[in-house]
Amino acid sequence: MVIRNNYNHLFEQPTLFYAVALAIAVLGHVDALHVACAWAYAVLRILHSIIQATIDIVLARFADFILSWLVLSVMLIREDLAAFAL
Repeated sequence: MVIRNNYNHLFEQPTLFYAVALAIAVLGHVDALHVACAWAYAVLRILHSIIQATIDIVLARFADFILSWLVLSVMLIREDLAAFAL
């Protein structure tokens, strides 16, 4: 059951990451901070999967989820500002 839950989680928040990363690339707004955030997000999501598939400590998973959400939020907000020139 834990593995199935992890598989379901891979289709939730990461789909927003794919859309934001694609928008950043297509609109030509790639910079060092976006690349660093993208890598940080990928590493955090891999860590989330490892935590869920092995020890499954909810507090550890939650902390990882919050960190990955903050990284994704930075990417999303920066791209919104760049795309809409605010």
